[in-house]
Order: sequence, then C-alpha cells, then structure tokens
Amino acid sequence: MLGEKFEKRIEGFTLVELAVVVAILSLAALLVVPRLPSTTEGDIRDSARSLASTVRYLSDLAIATKTGYRLRLNLADGNTEVMRILASGEETAAQDSFLNRQPLREGIVFEDITTSRAGRQTGGTVILDFSPLGVDDFVLFHLKAETGGRYYTVALYPGSGRVEVFEGYQEGVS
Repeated sequence: MLGEKFEKRIEGFTLVELAVVVAILSLAALLVVPRLPSTTEGDIRDSARSLASTVRYLSDLAIATKTGYRLRLNLADGNTEVMRILASGEETAAQDSFLNRQPLREGIVFEDITTSRAGRQTGGTVILDFSPLGVDDFVLFHLKAETGGRYYTVALYPGSGRVEVFEGYQEGVS
C-alpha cells in the first residue's frame, strides 16, 4: 500500500522511440515513392489508350452500321470531333456519347499525326475518314506530355482496323 502511493506511472513514448519510428517511415518512403508512377506518365498512357479505343470503336462502328464517319483532330489544342456522314454527303454530329468525349487528358497534346497519304502534319486540323469498309490509310498519332517530354504512339492499320499503342515516339511501326 505504501509503495503504491509513491509509484508514479509515466505514459507515452520516449524521444528515442519516436526518432526510430520516423527513421523507419522515412526509409520506407524512400523505397516506395520512386516506384510510384508519375501522374504525367499515367495521363499520357491513359490518353493513348483512350485515343486507341476511340479510333477502334469508330472503325468498328462505321463497318457495323455501314455508315461513314469523319474524325477531326485539332493539333493545337488536342480536341477531337466526330461527325457522321449522311448518304447525301452532309455531316451531322455523332450521337454516340462515347465518341463525343475528349480522349486526351489535360496536359497531353498531339506532337504530330502521320498518315501514309498526307505525311507528317504538325499543325492545323487533321481529318480522318472511316468508311463502311474501314479506314484505308495507315495513321500514326504521336502524343506528348506538355511537361516531361514523354511520348506515346498510337498506330492505326488500314483494312483490319487494328490499333496498337507503343511507349515512346515510334516511326513506321508495322
């Protein structure tokens, strides 16, 4: 009884214990953070995949519905517009919500677009036609991040409508 009266219990962590925990967490952060993908890398990869799926979907839709479509790509701001080509030759906006979304994320732009007919285009608007027979032009879309200098290439092959995504700036892939 007498001992309980004088026994004082101190609760909490010592400075040494806190320093050890901070050191362990710092070491773990040093090992994990470099392995995390950067947001720019993720954005450019996602933009390339999104553009590839849009182009593939547009090609398949043109063949399945036996309707022509026109894809306009503004190289300056990265915006896209899909138009449906009527039998009369007039254009009307595509009603498909998937085609009306913008495939490129903010901060991702077209470096250039290369077609087998027109060659490399670095400015203005590029127009690609998708007929009921599919696309008849080999196309390379080169995407880049405005910061960081990372590139991705999306290749569209004629006839089959096959679309592939490559990391880096690729030329003449087959």
